[in-house]
Amino acid sequence: MIDPATSALLMIDMQNGFIDEASSLCVAGARASIPACADALKAARSAGMDIFHIRREYAADGSDVEPVRHDIWLAGGRALCKEGDDPKSLDAPEELEPLEGENILYKPRFSAFFNTELHEKLKVRGVSTIVLIGTTTPNCIRTTCYDGLSLNYDVVIVEDATSSRTPEVQRANIEDMDYIGATILSSREFAMQLGV
Repeated sequence: MIDPATSALLMIDMQNGFIDEASSLCVAGARASIPACADALKAARSAGMDIFHIRREYAADGSDVEPVRHDIWLAGGRALCKEGDDPKSLDAPEELEPLEGENILYKPRFSAFFNTELHEKLKVRGVSTIVLIGTTTPNCIRTTCYDGLSLNYDVVIVEDATSSRTPEVQRANIEDMDYIGATILSSREFAMQLGV
């Protein structure tokens, strides 16, 4: 059972730059996961959980863009950058926007723990369980999961509220995270565990 008092929901990279099909950084399955992300977010809010919106915001010169996607990012109009062709790529869909009092953190790489204050903020709040939703499963979700487990957090993945470029990639990564000790739930099962 997930205890809302010692748990936090981490919504990772659910921004238009990763969701909009016109974006060079679009993740094929991200748009389809919006309803499940919204359901998980609503359940966490109803249960009084801490909410963290983990986001990307690239520098104008691209110095912090991952090498593997730098050329695509540059040629595609510099998504997720204030100086890019579409500054709205930084925003979340309306149903996933943060509410007042919810935490927003910006991460420079895949893991939400890498070069951020996430671990310190979670410890101050007495959080021992992190619940992960967002995109992409093999990159940001998985690295955050592994780092979370390494830091002794219980990790929950809300499977239908995560996304990958193909169903096969999604399935393989979910199976691996399940194998190493993450708890895998659907958004409905997550809400049921919270009693909402």
